[in-house]
Amino acid sequence: MARVTLKAVQKIYPLEEGRKARKTDPASSEREKSFQYTDKGFIAVHDFNLDIEDKEFVVLVGPSGCGKSTTLRMIAGLEEITAGELYIGDKLVNEMAAKDRDIAMVFQSYALYPHMTVYDNMAFALKLRRLPKDEIDQAVREAAEILDITEYLRRKPKALSGGQRQRVAIGRAIVRRPQVFLMDEPLSNLDAKLRNQMRAEIIKLRQKVDTTFIYVTHDQVEAMTLGDRIVIMKDGLIQQVGTPQDVFDHPANQFVAGFIGSPQMNFFEVSLDARDDRYFITIDGKEITLCDDMQQVFQASGEKRKEVILGIRPEHISLANESEAHMRAVVDVSEMMGSSIHLHANRDKKPLVAIIPDQGWSHRSSFNFGTSVFFTFDTEVIHLFDKDTGASLLS
Repeated sequence: MARVTLKAVQKIYPLEEGRKARKTDPASSEREKSFQYTDKGFIAVHDFNLDIEDKEFVVLVGPSGCGKSTTLRMIAGLEEITAGELYIGDKLVNEMAAKDRDIAMVFQSYALYPHMTVYDNMAFALKLRRLPKDEIDQAVREAAEILDITEYLRRKPKALSGGQRQRVAIGRAIVRRPQVFLMDEPLSNLDAKLRNQMRAEIIKLRQKVDTTFIYVTHDQVEAMTLGDRIVIMKDGLIQQVGTPQDVFDHPANQFVAGFIGSPQMNFFEVSLDARDDRYFITIDGKEITLCDDMQQVFQASGEKRKEVILGIRPEHISLANESEAHMRAVVDVSEMMGSSIHLHANRDKKPLVAIIPDQGWSHRSSFNFGTSVFFTFDTEVIHLFDKDTGASLLS
């Protein structure tokens, strides 16, 4: 168990190596303009600062190519650190070999030895340490009990399901009793049902194995359900660090707001104005007075009239009568989701998603393709972002 500290950590790939890395990424051409370059190459991770407390579960989350796995690999010792300092406990480990860092890593691909039984896969690292047989046996069986895989100890990986193999991979890490657990998208190879089950297993595992976890994923649902804190990354930079609830309720910028939450937040261009020292936004020609908390924020900043981005989560949009509505939209698709309906509509040819509680068949039939619908929202739950920088105007 240990604290992990990253101080101004940076990873720069030489230009030729960087080009090869980007060729394997189908989204690379779209992100090319976002890369930061130096005369040494392109920056994969830039000025990464983070203190991870002992026994804390921290999740690094972001889209493909944002630098989260590179950061994890630097912590593991599988990638060299270009600049900055990395501490595990009180030790500076920049130059320390991976095998000496007392960490255990669980990979996306399981990385099990196919010719070995589950027992031997889990015991392998302990045998290399030349531990006594009875100590190895006890460690393996305790880990198997925690993960509910005792009955599979004599099987080989090919006889197991994907979820069972991932349990074995996690068990192999547990038996080492490391200071820090590193997990690199361990659930991404599983189907949706298994991912849900394994997510619950990891939550239970964390309660039984009281140590430091650093978990990487591109799935914001995993991040929100697993982490004590989440670190949202984009293009090698940290966008925001906070508890899942804090990041959801108070996103630092438009990227975080759009990335966290499913379905994602709606964004609309609106104008922000003031009259008689009271602030309001104008959307579809209607003036909407902001709530008291927002009034105080803008009065304190002396904000002037400007074009801004309005953000509203789908669950915060409600149906309204035409006379009371803030917005009008036209239905494209309605998805029945059990207790609610996800309405995909367009407002002035721009997408809008609203989550409407289901009220029966007659209610559903009113959302046919091409139907006009009217929406309202409470200003206490909206978000406003700078149109140019994307930064939140309310933080």
